[in-house]
Amino acid sequence: MDAGNHRTLAMLRAVAAGRAHVSCSSEPDLFVDGVPCCDQFAAHALAREGLVRPARPGRVGQRVPAALTDAGRALLSTPATAA
Repeated sequence: MDAGNHRTLAMLRAVAAGRAHVSCSSEPDLFVDGVPCCDQFAAHALAREGLVRPARPGRVGQRVPAALTDAGRALLSTPATAA
């Protein structure tokens, strides 16, 4: 996954803004503003690469708020991606 592409960065910004939820599963789906993300492959990769995580525990399949990890925050704060 290209962590610097526009779609991925937009997904990370939505999580940072508190607009995203993830499903509790081994391959969590991402929902932004209550709508399933159009690129679930990228959403799964964000979780696998440790950039996004559930903000709290939940039952399998339950949607919970999404949170950025330290790595996700660092990626968003780099000068090339912060714009």
